[in-house]
Amino acid sequence: MKKIPTNIITGFLGVGKTTTILQLLKNKPENESWAVLVNEFGEVGIDGAFLAEGGAMVKEVPGGCMCCTAGLPMSVGINALLRQKPDRLIIEPTGLGHPKKIIAILQSENYEKYIDLKATIGLVDPRNLSDEKYVSNQNFNDQLGISDVVVATKMGMVSDYDECLFDSWAKELSTQPKTTKINHGDLPQSWLDEDRTIELTIEEHHHHHAEQDIVEMALEPGQKFCRKENKGQGYVSCGWFFGAESVFDFEELFSMLSDLNAERIKAVMNTDKGCYAFNVANRVVSVNQLSIEGMESKLEVIDTQLLPWDQLETILLSLIIEK
Repeated sequence: MKKIPTNIITGFLGVGKTTTILQLLKNKPENESWAVLVNEFGEVGIDGAFLAEGGAMVKEVPGGCMCCTAGLPMSVGINALLRQKPDRLIIEPTGLGHPKKIIAILQSENYEKYIDLKATIGLVDPRNLSDEKYVSNQNFNDQLGISDVVVATKMGMVSDYDECLFDSWAKELSTQPKTTKINHGDLPQSWLDEDRTIELTIEEHHHHHAEQDIVEMALEPGQKFCRKENKGQGYVSCGWFFGAESVFDFEELFSMLSDLNAERIKAVMNTDKGCYAFNVANRVVSVNQLSIEGMESKLEVIDTQLLPWDQLETILLSLIIEK
């Protein structure tokens, strides 16, 4: 088989990775089929539903950093996608992960006949560059430090100061990557065809997880929902998975998500107004209707500290419309 052009699109929590990939899928050549391997920190797995809506072949590796669980789960996902002979493969690691080991696996002899590894694309929200919480985070710096192309996102919300800060920050990066600026995730496909320029020395990085298998979320007979929690790298997550029979009050759900103060919230929910994707960053709720009808509902909350999960669960259950 021919080598499949492959890109890693990395970046910290809430920077717009999924939005950018969705835009790339929307603008891809009509005669091409693309595949996406997506990794999430949370156990429930939300991004797969977002990306499947964009028409991609999708495999998920939930529940932690794919670079640490990169043995079996990543290989299983890649192999399944390669068997479908896509025209391009995009890999989206978790915003809390480090893609160095992923690059090493993609460059290994196991994949040298099948993968044409192109530029690693690193996304950054310029507004984060003035926040010590981000610029002092090792993963934040490592992700962008190994990127061949660094992309400033959400330019429609960026001040002149933030833009100047990005320009000066990018010039100081030792790897001197190419840079560009986008809004609404509208990255031209031509950037995906850039060649890799950074040669990496693969070493053990600063966090570790136990090896894990890919676990499909499923409810037992008679079970209405399940809850999964995860923690690592200074963050905690809690996710809920509801059966398709659970229908949520859209207005009440939107109000709850608007009031919830957390680092990151994502959800795909079956509501009385249809199926919707909810994306919450910086306490701003974005909503997009999905074409899927009667799907299972999933919600994931990520923060730097434990939140009152039991209380939040009680509120979620109260939003289900009784039939």
